[in-house]
Amino acid sequence: MERNLVDIMKEEQAKLGFRKEAVRLYYPLATLQHFFHAEDTAEEMQERLQAFPEEFTDKLGNVQVTHKKGRFCIHIPEEGSVYVKEQMKDNEFIKELIGQVQQRDCTIEDLKKLFEAHSDQVIFETMSNGEFDYLLRFADGVPDDYYYCFKDEGCHMVYHRFLPEDYKDFDF
Repeated sequence: MERNLVDIMKEEQAKLGFRKEAVRLYYPLATLQHFFHAEDTAEEMQERLQAFPEEFTDKLGNVQVTHKKGRFCIHIPEEGSVYVKEQMKDNEFIKELIGQVQQRDCTIEDLKKLFEAHSDQVIFETMSNGEFDYLLRFADGVPDDYYYCFKDEGCHMVYHRFLPEDYKDFDF
């Protein structure tokens, strides 16, 4: 879970730039269940998340968790965003990906080349579910194990990054 929180914060900082501010990240119960390999109810998960290990809170600060109807809010204080910026190595792949998709003339071929520049273990699939057009991921999990789903909006590409377990939960 900690790795995912940091990954999302790094992605946000790459997209928007760094700001010393509190961050709120939202997760459905199913994703949290995947993190802990558990089938907790929302109340059980709330209890589980109240006891973050000390090494976690030493890094990210006094993380607060609330939930409503199976949707959890993880509130990371300002010191957590500062820690991520100052202490965690930048994710060069995500920075390059964001730079690529921000270009108006970005194509799926450009994105495939970017993935292939980082690994010779790239999986590419076309999708026809109405929500996404393409899937790219690294078969060996290097540089990461996320599933990247892309939509060609005509004038630009957009993407969503899924954890493998969450991707498999969807009926794509």
